[in-house]
Amino acid sequence: MTRDYRAAETEADRPGETGAERDDRNLMELLQELRVAGLGIQVIFGFLLSIPFSNHFSALGPGQRALFMVTLVLAAVATALLIGPVAYHRLVFRQHLKGSLIRAASVMAVLGLATVALTVCAAVLLVASYVARGLPAVLIAIFMVGLFAGLWFIFPLTRRLGSSAEPPGPPGPAA
Repeated sequence: MTRDYRAAETEADRPGETGAERDDRNLMELLQELRVAGLGIQVIFGFLLSIPFSNHFSALGPGQRALFMVTLVLAAVATALLIGPVAYHRLVFRQHLKGSLIRAASVMAVLGLATVALTVCAAVLLVASYVARGLPAVLIAIFMVGLFAGLWFIFPLTRRLGSSAEPPGPPGPAA
């Protein structure tokens, strides 16, 4: 019998795990994921902040400068989204709001990852437009968008939608 996904979501994921223990575990897992993603976008953002001060920045055309600004703003937004849960956590610490923190942080994390993907794709397009110009740059950018969309969103979502909410039982006899 297949259980309703929402019902499975509210039950403890591990035998004997209380709701508070599950929230603690979920929060720690989420914060660890955010550490990794946050560090990555901070490196990209820092690098983007230094580009206008390089000697070759003046060689960018108006379209490339506009693309640079879009990339810079995307990196800033991604940084805000991925570090936002940390600020949220600090401000609601010991206020018994862990459930709402986890839900809000999860939304910020997904939006932050989407923005990181857009940032990387825009940065690749910027570099490709400087090096290859024209159709090759556009094709490279389209490939990158497809790669991120596929690996980060489409593949996991299709697995999520196609999976049973019922936990796996003991292995049956081999066919």
